[in-house]
Amino acid sequence: MTAVEPAAELVVTDITVGGMTCAACVRRVEKKLGKLAGVTASVNLATGLARVSHPADVAPESLVAAVEQAGYQAALPVREDDEESAAADGEEAESRRERERLTVTALLAVPVLVLSMVPALQFRDWQWLCFVLAAPVAVWSAWPFHVRALRGLRHSTATMDTLVSLGTVASFTWSAYALFLGGAGGPGMRMSFSLLPSASDGGAHLYLEAAVSVPLFVLTGRFLEGRARRGTGAALRSLAELAAKKVTVRDELGEHSIPIERLRVGQTFVVRPGERVATDGRVTRGTSAVDLSLVTGESEPVEVGPGSALVGGAVNAGGLLLVAATAVGADTRLARITRLVTEAQAGKARAQRLADAVAGVFVPVVLALAVTVLGFWLGAGADPQAALTACVAVLVVACPCALGLATPTALMAATGRGAQLGVLVRGPQTLEALQQVDTVVLDKTGTLTTGHMTVARVTALPGALGQETVVRLAGAVEQGSEHPIGQAVTAYARRTGDAGPPPDVTDFAAVPGHGVSGRVDGLMIEVGAPDGRLPHELATALTAAEAAAHTPVLVRVDGRAEALIAVGDVLRPGSYRAVDRLRRLGIRPVLATGDRAAPAEAVAAALGIEEVHARCTPEGKAALVRELRRGGARVAVVGDGVNDAAALAGADLGIAMGGGADVAIGAADLTLARGDIEVLVDAVRLARRTLGTIRANLAWAFGYNVVTVPLAMVGLLDPMVAAAAMSASSVLVVANSLRLRGWRPSGSRGRAHGTRGTRGGKAVVR
Repeated sequence: MTAVEPAAELVVTDITVGGMTCAACVRRVEKKLGKLAGVTASVNLATGLARVSHPADVAPESLVAAVEQAGYQAALPVREDDEESAAADGEEAESRRERERLTVTALLAVPVLVLSMVPALQFRDWQWLCFVLAAPVAVWSAWPFHVRALRGLRHSTATMDTLVSLGTVASFTWSAYALFLGGAGGPGMRMSFSLLPSASDGGAHLYLEAAVSVPLFVLTGRFLEGRARRGTGAALRSLAELAAKKVTVRDELGEHSIPIERLRVGQTFVVRPGERVATDGRVTRGTSAVDLSLVTGESEPVEVGPGSALVGGAVNAGGLLLVAATAVGADTRLARITRLVTEAQAGKARAQRLADAVAGVFVPVVLALAVTVLGFWLGAGADPQAALTACVAVLVVACPCALGLATPTALMAATGRGAQLGVLVRGPQTLEALQQVDTVVLDKTGTLTTGHMTVARVTALPGALGQETVVRLAGAVEQGSEHPIGQAVTAYARRTGDAGPPPDVTDFAAVPGHGVSGRVDGLMIEVGAPDGRLPHELATALTAAEAAAHTPVLVRVDGRAEALIAVGDVLRPGSYRAVDRLRRLGIRPVLATGDRAAPAEAVAAALGIEEVHARCTPEGKAALVRELRRGGARVAVVGDGVNDAAALAGADLGIAMGGGADVAIGAADLTLARGDIEVLVDAVRLARRTLGTIRANLAWAFGYNVVTVPLAMVGLLDPMVAAAAMSASSVLVVANSLRLRGWRPSGSRGRAHGTRGTRGGKAVVR
C-alpha cells in the first residue's frame, strides 16, 4: 500500500503583463503559464494583470520568465504605495507617448488621405509628396505594430499586431512598386477614388491612403480605447485615493504628524473638520457628522460621538474628533473593499472564456483566409490590384480586440460603480449567480430589522404630567439599568427630551425579571412588566404591542399607571420597499430566523412575506437552503451573523450585511457595505444590466467579424474603411461598457411602495 502524497499548497501571485493588444495575446499568455506544472492563470486584457494560482514550490520568477518567453513584458508587483505611484506615472507616460505618436501621424497622414480621395486636388507629382509623407507613417508610426508582430513571429504566434503590420506593409510595398516600377510615378498621374473597390481601369493605382489610414485609425482607436479603459477603473482609483498618507497622532508628546504606515492599533489620532479619517477607529472624544458616501455609498452624513465606530476614508463634516485606531493597513475596511473590487475585476465570466478560446485561433484563421483570398482572386484572373485590395481588407478589418475587451471593461465599470453604491462583489461569477437568483432567504435580526432594541411606540394617559415628562422620568430611572430594554428607554428619553442633564435618582432598586424603581423629583417611578388591570388606552396599547411581538414596559408614577412603552427590534427603514421591489423583480422572499415565532410572524406580516421559518438553528438554515435548491430554486441567502455563515456558504449566492460579523462577510460572495437591505435590489439590477452589457459586447464583437470579414473577402470593403471599422469596433465595446459608470439605482426609492421608516414597529404602507 503506497502513501498518498498531500496536494501541494497553492498560492496566488499577481503579475503585471505588458505588450498585450488583443484577446489572442491573453490566450497565449494563459496557455504559456498553464504549461507549468500545477499552474493556472486568468489574464485580464483591460487591466494588464495576470492572476496566477501555482504550487508554493514554483517561484514567482519562473512565472515571469514564462510570460517573457511568450514574447511579452512581465513584472512582479512592488510595494503597494510604490506600485500605485509607478502605475500612475506609467499610465501618464504611456498616454503622453500615444498622444505624441498619434499627433505626428495625423499631421502626416491627413494630406495623403485628402490628395488620394479628391482627384481635383491632385497636382503635378502629387504622388511623390504623398509617398514622402506616407513613408514615416508606414515605418515610424506603425513601428510598435511591426515590433510586436516580429516578436510574435519569433515565438510562432500571431496577434492583432500581425494583421495591422502585414496590412500596412502590403499597402506601402505595392505603392512603392507602382511608383518606381509600375508607371505610377510619371508626371501628371491622376487616380480616382471610391469607398468601394472597383475593377482596374488599366492605370497604375496607389494604396498610400490605406498605408497611412491603417496606422492612423488603429492608433486613434487604441488611444480612445486606452482613455476609456482607464475610465472604467476610475472608481477603483478613487477608492485607493481615499487612503490617507499621513495622520496626526496625539500622545504624551503632544500632537505630531507621522506616515500612516507607522500608526498602530490603540494609538489616538486627531480628525479635524474637513479631514479624512485616517483609518478605522472608535471615537474617544468629540461629536460630529461624517460623510461615508465615498466609502459605503451612504448618502446622508452620520452623527458620531464617543464610542461610535468610524471607517477610514470617511470625511469629517463637523467638529474635532479624537479617535483610537482599531485597525490599520490591510485590515481596514477600506483596504478590504479595495481588495474585493480588485479581485472581482481580475475574474472572467463564462462567456469571456469562450471568447478567449475563439481568439486563440482567430488570427491564424484570418491569415489563412487572407492568403486564400489573394490566391483565389489571382487564380480567377482578377487584376492584381483588386486581389491585393481584398487581401489587405481582410487583414485589416478582422478584430479580436473587441473580444478581449467585452467582459473586462464591463466588469471593471460595474464593480467600480457597485463599490460606489455600497455593493461589493467577489467576481463575475457572483454577478452571473445574482442574475439567476429566483429565491432569497432573509435573516430577520440585523438584516430586515435594526438588530438592537428600540422604543417603537409610547402611549401615555392624558393628564398633568404629559408623555414627554413621563418618558423623561422613566429614562432617568432606567439609566441605572444595564438591561437592553432599559438602555433603549434611556436612549429614547435622551433623544426626545431636552439637552440638559438627567434628573437625580434616589432610592434606586432593580428587581430581576420585573423592572426598576426610584425616586425622581419627589415622585416614585416604577418601570417594569405590566401587571393587574390597566386603563382602556394602555390595555389597547398592550394588545397592539403583543401583536407586534414587542416587549411592553409599564411606567407607574406614585403607584398610578401613566404610560406604556413598546420596545422591540424595529424594521430597517427600507425593508418593506426592498422586499416589495424584490418581488417585482421576480424573486421570492423567504424569512428564516432563530427568533421566536411571534416576532418572525409580525415582521413577515409587515413586509408581506408569506413563507416564514422561525427558531432556525444554523444547521436548520443550511438545511432549508439545501431543501430549496433540491426543489430547483436558485437561492441567495442574506445574513449578518455567525449563525448565518453555514447557510451563506451553502447557497448559490451568499450575501452579507456590511455591518455584520467578519465570518459572515468571509463566507459571502457579495457584501452590502452600507448595511441597507434595499441595496440588494440595486445589486440585482446592476448584475442584470452588467450581464446584458457583456452579452451585447460579445454579440457585437462576434457579429462585427461575421459581417465584415466576408465583405472584405468578396472585395466590397476598401482597406481604409476596413481600418476605420476595425478601430471603431473596439472603441464601441469600451464605450458601451462605460455606460455602466453612470448607472443609477431605480427611481422607485421613496415613491408610493412604502415609507422610509416604521410606525409602531410596523412598516406603514401608503
